Amino acid sequence: MATRSSLSVDPRAETKGQKLPMVALLALATAVFITSLTETLPAGLLPAMRADLMVSESAMGQSVTVYAIGTALTALPLTAATAGWRRKRLLLTAMAGFALANTVTAVSTYYPLTMMARFVAGVAAGLAWAMLPGYARRMAPVHLQGKAIAIAMAGIPIALSLGVPAGTLLGEALSWQTAFLVMTMLTVVLLAWITATVPDYPGQRPENRTPTLRTLGVPGVAPVLLVTLIFVLAHTILYTYIATFLDRVGLGDSTGLVLLVFGVTCLLSIWIVGAHIHRRLRVLTIASALLIAVAAAVLAVRADSPALIYAAVVLWGLGWGGAPTLLQTAVGDAGGESADAAQAMLVTLWNAAMAGGAAAGGLLLDLLGPPSFPWSALVLLMPALVVVITARAHGFPTRRAAMTTDRRLTPPDGNTPISTSASDR
Repeated sequence: MATRSSLSVDPRAETKGQKLPMVALLALATAVFITSLTETLPAGLLPAMRADLMVSESAMGQSVTVYAIGTALTALPLTAATAGWRRKRLLLTAMAGFALANTVTAVSTYYPLTMMARFVAGVAAGLAWAMLPGYARRMAPVHLQGKAIAIAMAGIPIALSLGVPAGTLLGEALSWQTAFLVMTMLTVVLLAWITATVPDYPGQRPENRTPTLRTLGVPGVAPVLLVTLIFVLAHTILYTYIATFLDRVGLGDSTGLVLLVFGVTCLLSIWIVGAHIHRRLRVLTIASALLIAVAAAVLAVRADSPALIYAAVVLWGLGWGGAPTLLQTAVGDAGGESADAAQAMLVTLWNAAMAGGAAAGGLLLDLLGPPSFPWSALVLLMPALVVVITARAHGFPTRRAAMTTDRRLTPPDGNTPISTSASDR
């Protein structure tokens, strides 16, 4: 390892006063917002879309599933195929894919064409999600990398808590087609924003690439991926059918308010994680699992109390909001030279868990009813917590700061130094 005196400093990371490039990071947050909202928007527009496309509600609901399938199937091969692309070019390509897919969705009157557009949107999401955490991290000084990722990931709860209700209201007031066209216009604005403000970085050189499957053998990657799979599966079972669960306990009319509380506490969680992740990734991940587990336990045993249900939702939001940042940071740290491949694996498992969680929730609903949702989440979270606690050396190490500080090396071609501690290759 190079000594401190021989290290080169990335001038793009060492900005004046080591401040974060907020305008560029907010552009990435908007990209995350668009990817999340594009995936979930049909949920709020389902009846109108079903009627216009003349299919059943369950068939129209598959527009969310096919998006996740598109991401899960293509994230790994496309990330490998585009590893050498310059990062800005790749980001612009992915976001242009969203503009195309949402435009086709808006104008289509043919169900198979709509589903093809949704699949293309999922493919674009796979490209974007595999690179966005590393992109955000690459723009920041080492000690602010966690905060940079948290800012970029803030687009998720904003999309879920504000974007979906706003899109639903827009669809009801005008049309569901208008809602998707607004997404296209927002994406066009974002393309100009990225072009003007987001810095560019080189892709990974062929000699530095690790075969994707070999990445699983990198110490720490497998535990993080396993925790990701369980976390998302548990969360999706409960979140996908939260309206059904609330209706069962007499709060069906308050679903919007419950989701708003969840979204606001998710934003608070992201802020807390961003402020402390650099030195407390392990503690925050354990706390995240515990908070969601406690929330599930409260929903399981005291669903008769509206006050306790809201308290549980607050704990759930506090535990879940920062989870994407924690898991993406952990897999980036563990992946090292193979960070992009590790991120692509995380994206694949994330979407597979979303599809699996929705399917599992449907089976639970038919077999055991809504009360089974929080119990299932609680049972799933127990092994995830065990993995986080036991992965002390790699994955969720006790001394992360020593892994990430002062490890910027000058590449052989003498160009701008790049960090070896993150997914920024």
